[in-house]
Amino acid sequence: MTPPSQDSARAAPPWLAYLLLAASMSLVGSYVALSKPLVLALPVMLLAWLRFGIGALAMPHWLIKPASEPPISRSTKGLLFLESFLGNFMFTICMLYGVSMTTAVSAGIIMATIPTAVALLSWLFLRERIGLRVWAAIALAVIGISLFSMAKSDASAPAGDNALWGNLLVFAAVLCEASYAVIGKKLTGALSPKRITALINLWGFAMMTPFGLYAAWGFHFSSVPAAMWLLLLFYALAASVWTVWLWMTGLKTIAASRAGVFTVMLPISAALVGVLFLGEQLNAMQLFAFALCLAGVLLATLPGRAKPAALH
Repeated sequence: MTPPSQDSARAAPPWLAYLLLAASMSLVGSYVALSKPLVLALPVMLLAWLRFGIGALAMPHWLIKPASEPPISRSTKGLLFLESFLGNFMFTICMLYGVSMTTAVSAGIIMATIPTAVALLSWLFLRERIGLRVWAAIALAVIGISLFSMAKSDASAPAGDNALWGNLLVFAAVLCEASYAVIGKKLTGALSPKRITALINLWGFAMMTPFGLYAAWGFHFSSVPAAMWLLLLFYALAASVWTVWLWMTGLKTIAASRAGVFTVMLPISAALVGVLFLGEQLNAMQLFAFALCLAGVLLATLPGRAKPAALH
């Protein structure tokens, strides 16, 4: 067996890994909330292509293979492609078009199943053993996100009969996100978080380039305000660099099923950004839902009972 690289051999202590996972999902929630104006200013495919392009320009040095890293196997190359295809490309398409066809409430409830989907795929493909406490934490996360979604004021149904297709697309996005967590866990055993981040971003840029060029053709870039370009820079660095590196670094230490509980930080941080910067308000039901989500995170991160020492 080929020894792992020195970079991939180092892992953060559990408490730091938990903080990194929470920071990653919190940052995702914040840039999702703050990027709403970007979707209005730029076509979706152009926005995604520029995101990957800026990410590629920000971390070319992360693409350099360390001397201590063994050659990438064919299976690892395939996992890198799948990680980008499912976690970047397909997730974006399924989520954006799915949300456009269904209600925000329905999408939120379906997205609440991400922790469960991560746990099931971790058990199926990684053979992770999932204890009762982790299942309880997952249940709290699912209930909390579902209550938060139902408490949203925007419950209007879209016109036409597209709601079913929209719900199916959102559920496909859930499976893509769960696959991203599980495949990422496999990759952290072979590559460093920095290399994973740079390589899957490069794949995302390559896959999005034809669509981005098509969207850019004839687009009036001069119509985009300067403030939007600054927001785009933050969005690209957060989405392509910071959140991925934080997630992969935490995932080196923490089981994928347990890490999936931290996806509850996404709606929490998105809502907080809405309250602090976008003038939105939280009601009592949403606050209660957040309390359940945080209880799930606390339950998942509490240290387990120490095993009794063996008698000699």
